[in-house]
Amino acid sequence: MNLVAKNESALDRCIRVVFGLALLALVFVGPRSTWGLIGAVPLITGALGSCPLYRLFGISTCSTQR
Repeated sequence: MNLVAKNESALDRCIRVVFGLALLALVFVGPRSTWGLIGAVPLITGALGSCPLYRLFGISTCSTQR
């Protein structure tokens, strides 16, 4: 049973995970800014494969809907 409908393509998910990890790195290295915690959002949405904003606006980057 899938509770979250996928609306992100594999490329979209990969980009989100990489971007999220890069932002989270700001917490531990570099300027050590807590703003890097914002990186958790794209990391989580990329890991789940579903973006709430995409659903709100009816957007999907998946090639096929499941």
